[in-house]
Amino acid sequence: MEYVRNLVATDVVAVCVAVAVAQVVRFGSSAETTDLDWAPNSSVGYSFVSVILMLCWVGFLALFNTRSPRVIGAGAEEYRLIASATFRLFGVIAIVALLLRMDIARGYLAIAFPLGLLLLLINRRAWRKYAVAQRRYERYLTAVLVVGGQRAVSGMAQAFVRDETLGYTVVGACTPEGPTEEQDSIEVDGVQIPIVGPDNEIVTAVKRTGADTVALTATDHLQPAQIKALVWSLEELGVDLIVTPGLVDIAGQRLRSRPVAEMPMLHIEKPQYDRAKSISKQSFDFAFAFLALLLILPVLLFVAAAVKLSTRGPVFYLSERIGLDGRPFRMIKFRSMYEDADKHLDALVSQNEGAGPLFKLHDDPRVTPIGRVLRKFSIDELPQFLNVLAGQMSVVGPRPPLRSEVEKYDGHVRRRMLVRPGVTGLWQISGRSDLSWDEAVRLDLSYVENWSMMQDLQIIKRTLGVVTRSEGAY
Repeated sequence: MEYVRNLVATDVVAVCVAVAVAQVVRFGSSAETTDLDWAPNSSVGYSFVSVILMLCWVGFLALFNTRSPRVIGAGAEEYRLIASATFRLFGVIAIVALLLRMDIARGYLAIAFPLGLLLLLINRRAWRKYAVAQRRYERYLTAVLVVGGQRAVSGMAQAFVRDETLGYTVVGACTPEGPTEEQDSIEVDGVQIPIVGPDNEIVTAVKRTGADTVALTATDHLQPAQIKALVWSLEELGVDLIVTPGLVDIAGQRLRSRPVAEMPMLHIEKPQYDRAKSISKQSFDFAFAFLALLLILPVLLFVAAAVKLSTRGPVFYLSERIGLDGRPFRMIKFRSMYEDADKHLDALVSQNEGAGPLFKLHDDPRVTPIGRVLRKFSIDELPQFLNVLAGQMSVVGPRPPLRSEVEKYDGHVRRRMLVRPGVTGLWQISGRSDLSWDEAVRLDLSYVENWSMMQDLQIIKRTLGVVTRSEGAY
């Protein structure tokens, strides 16, 4: 695989650069003549040590499967494995040095390991971006054959089609009935996926489509013994098998695999509501909001003056929203509409372009000229950090709803209010106003049930990019 070969080459370069820099910085021009402090053989030079360190580092990266097709290109597992391999190598070196009574220069290792780890992570990140760009030209793609009942196949194919950056392209489907005169393809988000055979002829379909991976979802036709035989057949072809239990919007940290009666079982941890209301999250919210307000204070003062001077009315707009456990609060925003905007709402309801109970209008005549700029870059939402300091909102969370929206919620949608609403969230980085109502609800519920601090940090990072590109803002 070309992508993996490129990773091997650039990983080696990153390791060599880190070790070479460490040697030059620590020993300078005397690197060639500096010997290792080791009683049995004091003539071992650091150039030799550097070569051994490079070889061991590259070996550990291979040993810990950091270039496995199952982890590269997406998710945090690739980065975690690289860090694990590096830290374990450091631990092994420390133990060997202790047992053999070697005195390896600490400054040498203190430069090599952090620099090497940083270069390796940057290298992988750069290759991910390159691969995403190349997938537009149909390179670095994984051809997937989806197998299962028609509804299950549609759901899985939609998951692959929805996120093109992952590099999966669905080349065909196998259903219980196979292709018929009435239906020989399945449409998913405007893409026609051909039905290439029944689900008892998977190997034949793989050969016909050239699939690299088989994704097996819910089907009553394949028994455990048949699935085991399928694994053996795909192994001979060098084709991977993915089996999905049909679960959606459940984060990986909530899944645990364990054998029960010689059968693999998935244990699903309970939703993370309590963790999303923990002291640690509240402390992070307060610290982040306080620091953010300090940094953007000049911007806030400038915008406040611009709003006040441009049109008649107050600087801030206080909108009633429903927060944690259904408690109302006043959300603070810079005013982006004319002072009497609410009086004209009824006349515009028939033009509503929003999803579900939301009211949205691309060219809302109530928005002021300065308000359009504020909305485009979400500057009008910056005062919401004051709500975070007051404990009414979080930095990251579900979208803060209006009372009129909450009154239309059914039972499961109300679960959004089990945590504090956020200044940003999955809805903010996934399309904002361009999202359908069902998709917005799905994202919010997914966040509520799968909360983690790492996810919050990732959402904050992605929000900066979305805001600067003004995606879905109007």
